[in-house]
Amino acid sequence: MFLGLDVGTSGVKAVLEDEAGALVASASRPLSLAHPQPLWSEQNPDHWVAAVIGAVDDLARSHPHELAAVRGIGLSGQMHGATLLDREGRPLRPAILWNDGRSQAECAELERHCPQLHAIAGNLAMPGFTAPKLVWVAKHEPKIFADVAKILLPKAYVRYRLSGEMVEDMSDAAGTLWLDVGARRWSEALLDATGLNIGHMPRLVEGSEPSAVLSRDLAQRWGMSGEVVIAGGAGDNAASAIGLGAITPGDAFLSLGTSGVLFRVTDRFAPAPEAAVHAFCHALGGLWHQMGVMLSAAASLSWLAHVLEAPEAALLAPLGARVERPSPVQFLPYLDGERTPHNDAQASGAFVGLRSAASRSDLVQAVLEGVAFAARDMLTALGRSAHEIRDLDLVGGGSRSVLWAQIMADVLGVTVHRVEEGEVGAAIGAARLGRLAATGAAPADVCRKPQRLQSFEPRAAQREAYDIAYARWRQLYPALKE
Repeated sequence: MFLGLDVGTSGVKAVLEDEAGALVASASRPLSLAHPQPLWSEQNPDHWVAAVIGAVDDLARSHPHELAAVRGIGLSGQMHGATLLDREGRPLRPAILWNDGRSQAECAELERHCPQLHAIAGNLAMPGFTAPKLVWVAKHEPKIFADVAKILLPKAYVRYRLSGEMVEDMSDAAGTLWLDVGARRWSEALLDATGLNIGHMPRLVEGSEPSAVLSRDLAQRWGMSGEVVIAGGAGDNAASAIGLGAITPGDAFLSLGTSGVLFRVTDRFAPAPEAAVHAFCHALGGLWHQMGVMLSAAASLSWLAHVLEAPEAALLAPLGARVERPSPVQFLPYLDGERTPHNDAQASGAFVGLRSAASRSDLVQAVLEGVAFAARDMLTALGRSAHEIRDLDLVGGGSRSVLWAQIMADVLGVTVHRVEEGEVGAAIGAARLGRLAATGAAPADVCRKPQRLQSFEPRAAQREAYDIAYARWRQLYPALKE
């Protein structure tokens, strides 16, 4: 039996997977965000730990025998979060998260002072990444910066609290701007550019390698005997790739979680910073991946549901399983700024084309289409010169909606598949990394593709209508920015 733990932004998921790769049980606990100032997004690191332990406690109550049989644990988590620890391993301040936009000026400063950044890290300096956050802390909270002994990403802090070991995997480390992504090691030059050194960094391992052992106290708490290995794990999207069996160059998927991600596996380090495309290490040695990222995907629908004080299901129901034409209203989903392709933390959301006849359903459809148009931006940014994307697996909370899946197919012009267990992909991927670390099995034997539940083909008439709507939508960002 293997346990996967996913430390997300809005909650923690824990899943049990058996030796055959079947999902046995799952549990979750919610997390809350703090926005103490505009553009800021923070969480208390100890809340991640409490949520993880609480979710596993739930599994211990519902499936005690299965949990007691766990041999390996894998971790996945939200990327980029800066968790700053003192010499005793205690957090110095709330963690600054991936969707925090305060460090725009520090990004420009970092790029000026470190011209080799793109070549080494393979990415633009963006406020979501970890390194600019530390430049901000050094400038605005110098006493805290002086006390920083270690910097961990969210799942690495959870690992530390589960095992006492400070370790990070390559895929998550690639999102810090401190990793030499091609060489898969910390870069002294990039660390020096932010006033840090190798001593501030955790030890590195591949995602499928053993990284630590679960503490005796927690093993006893959950009825486990013997050593329970904790794998290196992965950033949330690389973990989802493992759960989806995306381990061959050219494999691709679209995640509609809080954020949105278009992910493509590559067999080499292939940076494309000029298009604000991320180039990261995969969770398996010898593989990398490219990603386009939007900061508000399913979060856009959640925001609208909150504003309208209606459940998401109630908003979607009147639209049915498909729409025949684009909404007369258009929506920019930049509620927390945007990464690919604009790299603009100051970008904001907008409804455009409102008239007195506009209905609630027009607004809901506009949100779904705005996110789909942003996904098309990412598809364009990744380009089609190598490993052309012909179909996409759809994962994340947004994958529940057959309507959204059909809109995605029509807007992107590719076949979209809803897959089994699409909502817990990262946690399942984490469990499989736990299995690889504990057993030494071959990735191809463990990282199998899930069953496809439903496929959505682009419809010719709707595709043509969406081409026109997309061209109009593309004009909104530059016009509103001016």
